Amino acid sequence: MNKVALIGRLTRDPALRTLQDGRGLTSFAIAVPNGYKKDEADFINCTIFGKLADLTVKYCGKGSLVGVTGRIHSRSYDKEGTRIYVTEVIVEEIRFLATKRKEEQPADRVEMNEERFEIPADFKPNTTPV
Repeated sequence: MNKVALIGRLTRDPALRTLQDGRGLTSFAIAVPNGYKKDEADFINCTIFGKLADLTVKYCGKGSLVGVTGRIHSRSYDKEGTRIYVTEVIVEEIRFLATKRKEEQPADRVEMNEERFEIPADFKPNTTPV
């Protein structure tokens, strides 16, 4: 079984990219408190595809608290003759637990009135790795 659930804060604003097939993609890291020492966190890379990526970019920014569930995915690529290994979470579900405070929120972002945002029940993300 490959399943992971995390709660943490975004370390940067997510940026939307478009794949060749037209689907959206966004990648970001979340800071998850490690529980052993105060003020220490683990930084976990996450990738979201499709409509979830669009919603994440629209409603989240640096510092937003999110809950994600998904699966761990490992991949590698060559960069200037060096093999780079990446382990990330492919997000299948995201909960927007707390957005940035209004005074920190850019004018082009939509403010959410609820503590969490529900993803439509009939939504099925395509989680094929890039």
